[in-house]
Amino acid sequence: QVQLVESGGGLVQPGGSLRLSCAASGFTLDYYGIGWFRQAPGKEREGVSCDSSSDGKPYYADSVKGRFTISRDNHKNAMYLQMNSLKPEDTAVYYCATAERGYYSGGYYCQNGDFGMDYWGKGTLVTVSS
Repeated sequence: QVQLVESGGGLVQPGGSLRLSCAASGFTLDYYGIGWFRQAPGKEREGVSCDSSSDGKPYYADSVKGRFTISRDNHKNAMYLQMNSLKPEDTAVYYCATAERGYYSGGYYCQNGDFGMDYWGKGTLVTVSS
């Protein structure tokens, strides 16, 4: 059974850091496209950072460039989102997602999340507040 489980969310002060993890089971992450998406209250879900299985050129939304880093550990079958210099506007539920066709670009996955990704986690809440 394919499953993605996020962890690492929580309450953090502005300027702080969090590292989100996403554990995959039921399949091997190696050749999959990966992505992190978020949905803030009253807003549509947006692609935060996504990566192909092969090109090594991750995509970042303009709002998080220079602050967030996506990565994967194929040995642990997991993916991560390191978030630094967090801002109140980063408050949202964060979802990890994967795509069986891992050869598209990170930009494709992030911009076409609803039909570009095949599996989704249930989300983890990140709240940035003082």
